[in-house]
Amino acid sequence: MPDWVLARHREIGECIRLARTEAKMSQVELGERVGRDHKTIHRYETAQRVLDLPLIANALGKRPSELID
Repeated sequence: MPDWVLARHREIGECIRLARTEAKMSQVELGERVGRDHKTIHRYETAQRVLDLPLIANALGKRPSELID
């Protein structure tokens, strides 16, 4: 995978983490809302796993575009 792709995934993961903390939600709580465990949420936030952006955005009350801007 090109470096720029991994960098972009990290940026998106950081946006998800920020949105989650702004929503005062733990990784466990977000995981429960989207049907994933907290380890998967951690992997999304640290770009270790490709994520289902619409599912995460919906659980956080955001549009997918808000997490990738």
